[in-house]
Amino acid sequence: MNKKTILFLCLTLAACKSREIREVQTALVKRGTLTEELIEEGTVKAVKSIAITAPVISYRYGSLKITSIVEDGKEVEKGDTIIVFDPSEIKKAIIDAEQKLVVANAELEKLVATQQSDISDLESDLEIARLSLEIEKINNEQSEFESEIRKKEIKLKLDNAEVALERAEEQIENRKKIHVEELFQKNLNIKQLKAVLDDASNSMKNLFVVSPAHGIVILEKNWMTMQKWQKGDQPYSGSKLIELPDLNEMMAEVNINEVDISKILPGMKAMITADAYSDTSYTGEVTKIANLAQNKDSKSKIKIFPVEIRIDGIPENLLPGLTVSCKIRISEINDVIYVPLEALFKDDGKEFVYLAASSGFQRRDVRIGASNTDFVIITEGLKENEEIALSDPFLNKEEKTKNNVKKKEISMR
Repeated sequence: MNKKTILFLCLTLAACKSREIREVQTALVKRGTLTEELIEEGTVKAVKSIAITAPVISYRYGSLKITSIVEDGKEVEKGDTIIVFDPSEIKKAIIDAEQKLVVANAELEKLVATQQSDISDLESDLEIARLSLEIEKINNEQSEFESEIRKKEIKLKLDNAEVALERAEEQIENRKKIHVEELFQKNLNIKQLKAVLDDASNSMKNLFVVSPAHGIVILEKNWMTMQKWQKGDQPYSGSKLIELPDLNEMMAEVNINEVDISKILPGMKAMITADAYSDTSYTGEVTKIANLAQNKDSKSKIKIFPVEIRIDGIPENLLPGLTVSCKIRISEINDVIYVPLEALFKDDGKEFVYLAASSGFQRRDVRIGASNTDFVIITEGLKENEEIALSDPFLNKEEKTKNNVKKKEISMR
């Protein structure tokens, strides 16, 4: 191969290399304010919600059984029936109580009639005893001229008449006391039966659960099956079945790891984006930070702190349970030099960039400071308005793509 051919090949390679370098996207080093941010995933929740529980009914009616329940996520209005429980056992109790009450009332009427008849008979006996006493008194007054034996007989009859009258009076009083006690026992039994009937009737009403307010139904999980409550399930009285959130006030709950929690303070502003509506963002503010850490999950030793972010206004489309990305603005650092994260490279523990020069690109070692999801502060090594590459100019297209993905993963960590 002669010298002219070699020279031609060298010029061709240089031209190709120069063409590749010129195709590299670049950016200018900027000076200004960098916003330090923390991005975490969270879940949308309602600030206020109403818990709807299974009704509390007596054990005598057996177990509760769901025969109808509203669909998860359905919008309901105040007064809508959302849960119905099997009423068969309570219906039996109502029929039984009604029948016993009819019998008890009939027995009460019979008892009252019997007592009135008894008192009437005793009053008749009392009147006879009173008349007998009057007769014996007259006989006693007329016995002046009778023999002594006859006088004694008349006097004895008078005494007996007085005793009979006293006994008749006492018998009436005692019988009245007995009647009062009998009526009390019978009325008490009726009162108890009415209480059983009222309880059964009220329990029957409670089997038809209505929505106390307008909202979106969120079904809770049956702790025995770990599935959401459904027809045929038998919850205990008082079990939480539905949560009805107030959609006018929403928040996002995020879990911040123990390394970053010290950076978060109440009042910090945040930008919230729902995964389901990535083209819409909402503003919010940190309102509550948990005082105690908890494990991330049952198998992890990583500690996290739940943080609540109140979403401003009445957010449309945001429903409880949606996954959101929360960008919390931690601080603003003024008058700093910063570059895009894509322009920063690392090798053997040293950060560097590719600085544009007349002959191509040159490696320039730098020192970095704080960063956010898009930019990183350069504390040493660059000046404002210098031009830098946003990708390695010496890698082919495939290698560039892999390198960018790797850098994004590192920045996320």
